[in-house]
This record gives sequence, C-alpha cells and structure tokens, in this order.
Amino acid sequence: MTNQHYPHLFQPLKVGNKTINNRVLMGSMHTGLEDRPKNYPKLAEYFKQRAAGEAGIIVTGGIAPNIAGWVGPFSGFLKYGFQVKRHRLVTEAVHSVGGLICMQILHSGRYGYHPFNVSATDKQSPITPFKPKKLSDKKIHKQIKDFVNCARLAQKAHYDGVEIMGSEGYLINQFISPRTNDRDDDWGGSYENRTRFALEIVKQTRAAVGEDFIIIFRLSMLELVNNGSSIDEVIRLAQDLEQAGVSIINTGIGWHEARVPTIATMVPRAGFAWVTELIKQAVSVPLVTTNRINHPQVAEDIIASGKADMVSMARPFLADPELVKKSRLGQAQDINICIGCNQACLDHVFKNQMASCLVNPAACHETEFEKQPTQKSKNIAVVGAGMAGLSCATTLAERGHQVTLFEASDKIGGQFNLAAAIPGKEEFVHTINYFSHLLDKHGVTLKLNHPATASDLDGFDEVVIASGVVPRVPGIEGIDHDKVILYHDLLSGRKKAGHKVAVIGAGGIGFDVSEYLSVENPDQAQTIDEFCAEWGIDQSIQAPGGLVKAHDEKSAREITMLQRKTSKPGKGLGKTTGWIHRLSLKKKGIKTLTGVQYHKIDDQGLHITVKEQPQVLDVDHVVICAGQLSNKDLYQTDDHFHIIGGADVAAELDAKRAIKQGTELGLKL
Repeated sequence: MTNQHYPHLFQPLKVGNKTINNRVLMGSMHTGLEDRPKNYPKLAEYFKQRAAGEAGIIVTGGIAPNIAGWVGPFSGFLKYGFQVKRHRLVTEAVHSVGGLICMQILHSGRYGYHPFNVSATDKQSPITPFKPKKLSDKKIHKQIKDFVNCARLAQKAHYDGVEIMGSEGYLINQFISPRTNDRDDDWGGSYENRTRFALEIVKQTRAAVGEDFIIIFRLSMLELVNNGSSIDEVIRLAQDLEQAGVSIINTGIGWHEARVPTIATMVPRAGFAWVTELIKQAVSVPLVTTNRINHPQVAEDIIASGKADMVSMARPFLADPELVKKSRLGQAQDINICIGCNQACLDHVFKNQMASCLVNPAACHETEFEKQPTQKSKNIAVVGAGMAGLSCATTLAERGHQVTLFEASDKIGGQFNLAAAIPGKEEFVHTINYFSHLLDKHGVTLKLNHPATASDLDGFDEVVIASGVVPRVPGIEGIDHDKVILYHDLLSGRKKAGHKVAVIGAGGIGFDVSEYLSVENPDQAQTIDEFCAEWGIDQSIQAPGGLVKAHDEKSAREITMLQRKTSKPGKGLGKTTGWIHRLSLKKKGIKTLTGVQYHKIDDQGLHITVKEQPQVLDVDHVVICAGQLSNKDLYQTDDHFHIIGGADVAAELDAKRAIKQGTELGLKL
C-alpha cells in the first residue's frame, strides 16, 4: 500500500533475499558503546529502539577488523570467535522487532590514534600524532584476510550484512586516493593498482559470505582534499564495485582532515545529494545519499527526484529513534529534529566520551532515561520557558504531573531564539517548535508575559526555577553610552549595529554575534550553490578531490572581535565545529585582538590597550558578549524548590546541559 504522506520514501526495496521496508538507512555513528563488552546490552537497547522506530536498515558504528585498524586504543574490533557472542545481543535485539542491521567494518589506517597504525605509505595524517607504518605486499594480503574474516564473523553473529568503510580518509580510501598513495608497486600508481585493495576486499568477502549476505560499500565520492579522486575515477570504481559483488553503494563525503564543513548545521539540507546523483546513472545497484538529511520531506524529495535510491540519516536517529515511524504515520510534528550542532555526538566521541544528543539526552543512554508514569500526580510550577524549563515541563507532563509553565517574555525558547538568529543556525528553531508541540500535546498550562512572583508559586507541590541568564555587563567606563549594545538586544532585533563594530568577547557568543554582523541578510539561509562557492567545492568534481578556489565573501561590516585573554580566540568552541567558525570569520576578514585591556567607551569609540600600546577603535557600536549571570531571584532553599539550566550555572548558551538537567529532573520528581 502506498504511503499517503511520503509515497516514495516508503516504497520497499529488495536487496538480495532481504526486503527493506522503506528507503531510510540509519547511517553509521560511533557512540563509544561499541568499544567495551560490558556496554553491549546498552548498545542492543539503543539499536532495538531505532529498529522499533522503523529504520529501514541499520548500520552500526565502525568495528575494526584487527588491532591495527583501531580508531583509538582498545576500540571495538572483531577478529576472534569468542567476540561473536556480544554482537549477538545486538542482532537478536534488532531482529526481535523486525529490523535489519549491518555491521560496519572500519579500518582507520593512518587515522588510528595509536602507535600501531598502518597505511598505504608512511605519510602521517595531519590530524593524528602517530606516523603509520607502510604496509608490505605480504601485510596488505593479511589486512584483506582480516577484512574477510571480520565479515564472516559478523555473519556468524547474525548480522544481515556488513558495510565496508571505503571513504572519509580511512585505510581503504588511503589506498584509493593519489593524495595518500604514491606506491610504485602493484598497489599504487595507476587507477587499477590503487583500487585493487578495495576490490579484492569486496570480491573475497562476497566469496566468503555467499550471495544473500548484504555488502554495502561506503564509497568516497567527494573527498574535498587536494590531489584526491576525480569524478571519472569515482564512477569507474562504483562500476567495478558493482561487478565485484556489492549490494548497495553508500555515499561518502569529505575526509576528516578536509577543511570544508560536511555535516555541521551551516551545511544546507541535503547539501550533497547532487554528488550521488552524478554517480547514480552509471550503476544499477541501489545508491544511498547522505549528509544533512534530517526531515522526511527532504528525504521524500530526494527519492522522488531520482537523485538516490535511499537516504542515510545518522544523527537524526540520535535526536529521535522513532522518526521513520512518525513519518509513516504522518506525525512529522512529533519528530525531534536533529539540528546538526555536533555538541553531544561528534564532540563527545572525539573527546573519548560516550555520545549522546543535545536535543535528546536519552540517546545512547536509553537504559538510564526510562520515562515511567508517575505514581502520584503533583501540581508543579516551572519558571522559565528556555531549554531547561521546556525539557523539564514536557517530561513532567508526559509522566502525568499537572504543570504550569511561567515565562516572562512573549514566547518560549529563551536563549535558543537568539541562537536561531545566527546564519547557519536557522534550524535551531525546530527544537523550539518541537517543545511548543509537546506543551500542547501533554497539556502544560503556559503563561506567557508572566514573570512569576513568590505569590504565584504558593500552593505548588514542587517549583522548578529555570529562569535562565542575563548578559553580564562589564564595569567599563561609559558602558551606558549610546554606542553600547548588549548581545541579546542585537540578536533579538531590538537594536541595530552600524558599519564599524567592536565585539567585546571572543567566546561562543562573540563568534555567533560576529557571524551575524558579517552577513547583509542574516535571515536568508544559504543555497547549496552559494555554500559550494563559499567553500570552494567543485560541483562537477572534475578537479581532483573536488576542490576549486573558494569565493571569499567579505564581511558586510568592519568588525573587530576582542578578548582579555591572550589565548587563541574561540579556544572553547566545539571540538568538531570550532575550526569552521574560526575559518569562516577569517575568510570574511574579521579582525581579532587578544590580551586587550578595556578603558572606556565614548563618542570617539572604544579605548583599549593592546601589547602596552593604547589605541582608540573608531566604531559606531560596541557589542557586549562578556558572558552571562544567573537569573535566579526566585530561588529558595526549601526542599520543594529546584534550580536548573542557566539559573543554576551561567555557562555560555549551554543548551546541552540545560536540556539534560531538565529531562533528568523531570524523570525524578
């Protein structure tokens, strides 16, 4: 039966002897749960919930075929028979709810963060401290054998297939690409020699597992590094992989060392589907497109237009394990949409922490965040409708409590409304809309334009103070001058800045404000073509690696960002996105000054000293981004008062902590 909401997305797809019920592949994500045997029961529950949420086919996080292939010390690998048992916990959990799951085989090569790593050559990666050992001919054959052995063990663990990771700059990609393979033997030089490693792995794996076992190959279609593969080589390899026996080809975009954003929130939705479309007409096996596909309508449009046969959604399944089921039922408004922030998923993984999700702290912690109905319904007041208050209020109401939510302003969302005003963060509004829907769905009484007073809170069984933060105003002479604008007044549109602006503060807020000021029309999201032009992406992929000269769009204003500290501006930005923000502002010509002493603000401008040299910045306005203070005037010491979010700790716009705190308290009361 054709789905009335997303007819193309819910067309079944036959692959071998398996039928995939829809066109959604849950893409591979490393969560940290894969790396410790004790965590496999948690991993099983994590995947079970996504399978029950109707993911068409699931791909696990990367599992190495041997120790040399580790991503980091003691990360997950599958080489021995005794390791099969733990994987069966995962496959049995997924199969118990009718799901399909493939295990990704990932050999990190020179990306391995350990001294045992190996590669096609001994060229060191720019993002890891360990120089790889160049594989000899004999040891290359040993690596191939380990890939095949890993696939065979995955089959014994009852996986429905494997995904062979051939992209993102990992070992197989290191053989394929001229960038990392300048060997002069049978494994390097010509296209035939460079692709031999990948094709031998596929051929020998197919021979070992039989015809009905699914083999997905993650093909690097757009490398985004210099001296990479051209479109002609990518198409030829896709055709050769089909002949070698792959069931599905998945799209890989960019290398980890690439200096182009590929999955962060500023990347336009479905920003790389055009890459898959270039390859699709050349092969007959199903092709999967990927990156920044976070809504069923985006996915439906891709399949309907013929750009791909399937879509890969990875982080969206962290945000909402039931996104496919909700899509099938026409309940898109119920989907907790991934906003591409990376703060709790990739940032955690790259710091060797367990992955989670900013908008869904239960992700990868499902056994710790069980939402049980309350045994005794209470009358609870929540003060403040920012992220902490919203997550707490909706969790409490869903569990069966009677909740009244007080908000001093005329809308919910708090500081998240300011974040959504930043160019490239427009999708943050989805989280606000999601919570708005939950307030209605679970019957929360919302009182806008209502600053809660002590008398308002009398009679409630519990009171949650989530009143957020207020900007910190530094004690600079002239801070009340007309030139001064506090960041929240700027981003809310209450005040406008002139052409020459000084931004005091180079933390997350300072960077966001500078990005906002640098754009002529901050409300207008970039198109895919504009994004590719800005970052130098060759949409014909004729240039090796797909890079051309970037179009540096200069800032719409003269901006100087300043900080008291002498450390690098933006040092505390996200692990996986900080470099994007720093590079973006640099490309736009925004100046930064460190080690600044502030003296006064007057008609002449901002008076400062830098490196013992006094100077005056002739600016139209000075925007203050000097941190925040907790706004907790209603805080009490009584046992029935609870304080969360920014009112608890006035850290920089930390929605991750706020939502987690709110959810945890909502589960506890």
